[in-house]
Amino acid sequence: MDYVIQAKKLSKSFITRQTFPGIWGAIKSLCFSKKQEIPAIKEISFSIKPGERVAFIGSNGAGKSTTIKMLTGILHPSSGSIEVLGLVPWKNRHALGYKIGTVFGQRTQLWHHLPPSDTFDLLAKIYEIDRPTYESRLKELLDVFEIEPFFHKPVRQLSLGERMRCELVASLLHRPEILFLDEPTIGLDINAKLKIRGLLNRLSKEYRITLFLTSHDTADIEQVCERVIILDQGSIILDSTLKELKKTYVKKKILTLTTDEEHFLLDLAGVKVLENTNHHFVCEVNIETVSIDRVIQETLKKTSLKDVTIEDPSMEEIIRTLYGTAHV
Repeated sequence: MDYVIQAKKLSKSFITRQTFPGIWGAIKSLCFSKKQEIPAIKEISFSIKPGERVAFIGSNGAGKSTTIKMLTGILHPSSGSIEVLGLVPWKNRHALGYKIGTVFGQRTQLWHHLPPSDTFDLLAKIYEIDRPTYESRLKELLDVFEIEPFFHKPVRQLSLGERMRCELVASLLHRPEILFLDEPTIGLDINAKLKIRGLLNRLSKEYRITLFLTSHDTADIEQVCERVIILDQGSIILDSTLKELKKTYVKKKILTLTTDEEHFLLDLAGVKVLENTNHHFVCEVNIETVSIDRVIQETLKKTSLKDVTIEDPSMEEIIRTLYGTAHV
């Protein structure tokens, strides 16, 4: 199979009724209101290959959730075509359910008052997994996700990080080919986030599962995904690898120099000083105006260097710049 997901000119609109304020407005709305068509997704097209790790991102209301609901068969598209693992999602939702997994950071598939073990037993029956296969898979997943210490503990007593690891196990018992993740690290502390990201990378490498992730945490995108699709007002404004995204849109670098001089002056066009204290000189360099090499050469004329660090701007800043470009 060349692609596990193919969307062609996919669109979705919702019908609403025009409303008017006040009591008389309510009566008028009831009797004379007109239908309005609100476009949520506007002819988007993309294809995803097996094993890809794709971030599908956008601001609130951009259409991310609507797209995921169409990909998983919950919503019927208004126009265009869509195939997931060779199936039309809304026509074959039951069959597709055996081939995909879903993890939602703000929703749970675990029974709140029962231990994860009970939910896993139930899911094995729902997915018609025979007992020997289920026990073998469960043992493997218990080891990978390290959930055995709280395997028999009621879900309500688990931390968010522990619950999310159990959510992932629940979504992987039936060996899905695609895993849809919606804000999988929301509300987690930094250590739990790092744990989840590491596990997702391990899943991708060891099981060749295709990951389709939405998140407002740019660290999720940078540390897990290799490709990013950015949605804005229902349209795709960018579909690129992270490497190409940075190459195209990173126009500035953060340069940190550790010098012999406690303070020194550097007056160069394209260089914005951010910090100049305690032997540390931190500046933002516009690489379209001046090269990093030139900045270092000019520095060496004034002082000796002990250390040099060059960093890209944060992914959050890159995406903010991209959105600004899209609305110019």
